[in-house]
Amino acid sequence: MNFVSNKMAAIVLAAAIGASAAVAGPVNVLANSSVQVKAAAGFQDIKDAGASLAAIQELVKQGVLNGYGNGLLKPNAPVTRAELAKLVVTGLGLTINKEQPAGVTDIAAGKWYFDYAATLVNMGVMQADGGQMKPNALVTETELTNVVSKALGRDAASVKHWAQAVNAKPETITRGELAQLVVTSQKAKPSADAKVVQAKSLNTITLEVTFSEPLTAEDAALDQALKNFSFDNGLSMQNVPQLKTGSISTYIVPTTPQKAGTVYELTYKGEAAATVTGSGEKIEMSSVGQVSFDTFEVVSELSKGITDYGNVISAYSVGRAATAFILDENNSYNGKTYEIISSMRAKQVTITPEGGTPMAATYVLFTQATDGRQAPKFRLPAGEALKPGVNYTVTSEWANIASSTFVAKEIAPLEMQSAKALNETSLELTLKADPKDELFAVRSIELTGADGSKLTATYKLTSRKGATGVFDLANGGKLAAGMTYKVSAVSPWAVGDEITVTLAK
Repeated sequence: MNFVSNKMAAIVLAAAIGASAAVAGPVNVLANSSVQVKAAAGFQDIKDAGASLAAIQELVKQGVLNGYGNGLLKPNAPVTRAELAKLVVTGLGLTINKEQPAGVTDIAAGKWYFDYAATLVNMGVMQADGGQMKPNALVTETELTNVVSKALGRDAASVKHWAQAVNAKPETITRGELAQLVVTSQKAKPSADAKVVQAKSLNTITLEVTFSEPLTAEDAALDQALKNFSFDNGLSMQNVPQLKTGSISTYIVPTTPQKAGTVYELTYKGEAAATVTGSGEKIEMSSVGQVSFDTFEVVSELSKGITDYGNVISAYSVGRAATAFILDENNSYNGKTYEIISSMRAKQVTITPEGGTPMAATYVLFTQATDGRQAPKFRLPAGEALKPGVNYTVTSEWANIASSTFVAKEIAPLEMQSAKALNETSLELTLKADPKDELFAVRSIELTGADGSKLTATYKLTSRKGATGVFDLANGGKLAAGMTYKVSAVSPWAVGDEITVTLAK
């Protein structure tokens, strides 16, 4: 293609200074997409695109990316903040917000990049420190990751992983590298029309399901997900599907224990979607140990190739930064393949006292790795307690436990220090020491009013901050303003002398 035809293609593509055409998302602005591909191929420097060629062609076809109006695309030129803003807004189909960003002094209406820069600054996606957006400043990999992750609504760890896969120099990002990341990000936009592409069993309680596109937040929410996913032959999903960090649309799906060799049909949104052969592979856990008078833990270890799912899913990639990592398509990292423990929700193990009757112990919600250890907690049935000096053995239909016994000992209850009313339906309870885990979980306290009235409050899951947890009154109960209540634990999980709470008038 000669210089003139390149220039005409640029005009057809609504050429602007250095970035992309003003279209709202990945759509084809020409009836004949082959014209766009030819336009990309005809740039004088397209031969320099290297690994970026396919992405550049795709964005040219969409009308998102074009050259400089002189036959040059400059795929290896560094990207400015203005160019980044334009390509992110147009490539991801963001709604334009032309309002002048408050306090920003170095961008003005009429500039070719204004609409795009203003949109991202107004969204809080792009920063304008000290009132300066700095449209001509070059973009680093760190800034690229932050901007794309916020614009896409995806975790920064995944976007950084995608960026590192295409960017050789973290201090700058090129136009071609940006094109690759935008195309990847387009694939990562959630869709209510996502279809199951593949499903496989990782172990007896864990499936890995890949979709054509990521699920919407609505479809990934628990109640809706339980309606969307169904299996035959008695298998069921146990908790929400969790998107794997670094993947586009692959999810960890926890199930009830599968039967080895049984073929299960997965139905998604009422349509037959895939078949999965049940795995008989149990998870290799290391040991068991007592936590409280009625609670014990089952421990696994990263060093032995067993990982809690919270370490490898997008939703927890920030909160578990110290232990988070990204598995490849074979669930390997740094040369080691990992077994994934999916959600323990509704899981049970069997605990048998020596010479006694087996009991079913139930997983305590949100205790899988809250103390930084892979050690889900299990609690005996209500009213039961571990008897000091007795030897207990723990078994499971979903796990092999290398060291499966422990001798129970006397463990002192948690000690309450103080209570404070937050409002008429909630209060804070503070212990004398940080339990460093969700030992508040599924616990209740009783409040006895000065007039003899009684109220019950239950721990609000995941509300703990150090030694303090929030308890909500049950059954519509409310604290009476000005009345003092004595606080005591329901069951001997905690003790405290003269712990009171009063709601101010």
